[in-house]
Amino acid sequence: MTSVNTEFDFDAWVKLAKENPEAYEEMRQKMIQDVIDNTSPEVKRRLQGLQWKIDQIRSTSTNPMSSCLKISQMMWDNVIGEDGLVDHMRQLNEPAHLVNLDKPKDSATVIDIRSSNTDSEKS
Repeated sequence: MTSVNTEFDFDAWVKLAKENPEAYEEMRQKMIQDVIDNTSPEVKRRLQGLQWKIDQIRSTSTNPMSSCLKISQMMWDNVIGEDGLVDHMRQLNEPAHLVNLDKPKDSATVIDIRSSNTDSEKS
């Protein structure tokens, strides 16, 4: 793995986006891919999935502001939403038996499909 260049010249990127949008997009994608490629295997798959979600939001949004708002909402959902960062941090500080007491437990009814199949075959 090579180190990723952390230098970022905002003004140069703005200028490139205005003067040559195709080159800007190519460089943007390359920079993102470089970051993903230079992460550990454990993190890489998660980052690829996250980037795919972001790309889908961008491609289906009607304008850049709309995509920005949707991506921002996605970020906040992952921070303060159910099972988000805040929940996980809270779990680190609370005893396990006190975490999620207010959340209803999942429940399900198990149906034996073998008995219903034999009943329908007899009919």
